Amino acid sequence: MKRLLPAPLLSAALFSLWLLLNQDLAGNTLAMAAVLAVAIPLLTAPLRPLAVRIKRPRAALALLWMVLCDAIASNLDIARSVWRPRRPPRGAFVRIPLDLHNANGLAVLAIVTTIVPGTVWSELAIDRSALLLHVFDLNDETAFVARYKLRYERPLIEIFE
Repeated sequence: MKRLLPAPLLSAALFSLWLLLNQDLAGNTLAMAAVLAVAIPLLTAPLRPLAVRIKRPRAALALLWMVLCDAIASNLDIARSVWRPRRPPRGAFVRIPLDLHNANGLAVLAIVTTIVPGTVWSELAIDRSALLLHVFDLNDETAFVARYKLRYERPLIEIFE
């Protein structure tokens, strides 16, 4: 069964989505939904990352809360700097050395970086040893790197490695 449906939740979602989009329960619609639900997960199986094994769920919840708080605070800071500019923002590229090498952890780190306004993930070194971020307003590069590693990278290492 695992060979036919490598991702059963994805198959169920695709089947349901096809029916919702077509708003029809005719035989040909059901058949096409079944074909898509089986074929797409089989064709995309090599593209999926390794199975996720979360070693510390509490750390994951703490990271989620921290990202939520940081996203809200960063949104307010950027809005404040746009609506009442005291000085022009000091945008800069920052190179951050990485200790995290797990593919799933790096994917989550990329998502976190994208969610928090004011930072943009620009480049990942081929050997995954460093990443390049663009920061909207940077006061102290050393402090930013230390804070980024402490708040985001260290919890992800606990969660995934």
